[in-house]
Amino acid sequence: MSRKPRIWYPGAVYHITDRGNRKMPVFSDDKDRFKFMDLLEETRVSHPFTLHAYCLMTNHYHLLLETINHHPQEIMKMINSRYGIYFNKRHDLVGHVFQGRYKSELIDSDEYFLNASRYIHLNPLEGNIVQNPAEYKWSSYQAYISNRKNQHITTQRILSYFPDPPKEHYKKVIDHEVALKQNPTAIK
Repeated sequence: MSRKPRIWYPGAVYHITDRGNRKMPVFSDDKDRFKFMDLLEETRVSHPFTLHAYCLMTNHYHLLLETINHHPQEIMKMINSRYGIYFNKRHDLVGHVFQGRYKSELIDSDEYFLNASRYIHLNPLEGNIVQNPAEYKWSSYQAYISNRKNQHITTQRILSYFPDPPKEHYKKVIDHEVALKQNPTAIK
């Protein structure tokens, strides 16, 4: 059975995820994560795109990516193939690093766009890596709640949905989700 073609048009936004083959780690340490982000930036030079949010976990990653003039398969092929070559060489491995083809969900509404950013930023909490997403350095969350700059992303579109001061309002949304996770019986 053939795969469905992925929908693409300039300006399309996707929640993209990919995970390690057999759920194995794709990031062993910070050196691997720095390399992934370097390759992401190298890819952006040849295949421009806008990155709204990201999170690098141990065995998978999330990107909230907006295309400009390139199909996401071109972008992801470059990132994943170059990272796979690097990872196998560095760790003296062979074979596939990622499990199958990357997953992408076309973002078709403002609500879905905001939910995807929230989901991405809460992923380290859901994975029981941190008690608060602000503690996790391998996501774009800090750029949304502080004055810390992050060269990899643009925060304007997500923050444009919130009243002044937008960073405080975005943080309140995430803090509410954190509180619910820590106390599931709390009133929503």
